[in-house]
Amino acid sequence: MSYIEEKYAEKILKILDNLSSVEQDIGKLLEDKTIKHSDKIATLCAQCNTDLNLILKKYYPEIKSLDSKLQIKSRMKFYFELIDKLTDFIRNIETYQKLDDKYYELIIEFIRNKEFLISGKYTEICSQELIVFYDKTTRAHLEEILEKKLMIHDREFFTIGPLEEEIKKIATLAGADEVVIFKDKEMINRLNFIENPRSLIYYSVYSEDEELLKEIGTEIKIYLVSKGYEAMIFIAELSDIPTGMEMLTGSIITNANLNPD
Repeated sequence: MSYIEEKYAEKILKILDNLSSVEQDIGKLLEDKTIKHSDKIATLCAQCNTDLNLILKKYYPEIKSLDSKLQIKSRMKFYFELIDKLTDFIRNIETYQKLDDKYYELIIEFIRNKEFLISGKYTEICSQELIVFYDKTTRAHLEEILEKKLMIHDREFFTIGPLEEEIKKIATLAGADEVVIFKDKEMINRLNFIENPRSLIYYSVYSEDEELLKEIGTEIKIYLVSKGYEAMIFIAELSDIPTGMEMLTGSIITNANLNPD
């Protein structure tokens, strides 16, 4: 690990350690089960978001060690999930002005289970993401799939089915600049991160806003899950983007049968 990488890793871990006290403060406020603390919770939530964005934009791109990446990404996933829950919490308070006690308890329980979630669920998810974008064989498969898809893209307009059309519409409305969907049984089966993978959805944004890319993938995944399909999102690393190229890419592997022959 280089000197810069080591120093940036230390800064990241220090920020994440400081967020531990923020999450505990949020938990204590929630335990009162009153909407009176909503402004304080919103402020702490905004602090989490600011700190995470600082890590993503300033420090994380310099981290090359996969072990460090996994440790950092797993902890950050917990906080992004917490922010999502708190944002929904605040939105519901603004709408209804009162919440059931169970709503508070669910978030409190989520915070209490932090270490269990990080060491289990989030480490597993992040490990799969890193495999996809750093394993040469797997990444070569993805690039081969994308290249083949782009080569035949102009000849596919007449094969678009309702499900594919809806996915492209959802992705575009969420902010995607490009959406392509590929189905090739022989090649997709190499990406066996979910049972019976059948399609690869590739999307990109001309931006360095990783949160936007995450939101697009989440919107697509929610739609697929609502239709009874499995889906797994993979976000490209900021450090993978060539210098000067303001673009991020993401992929979703799903068992939905898109783009039917």
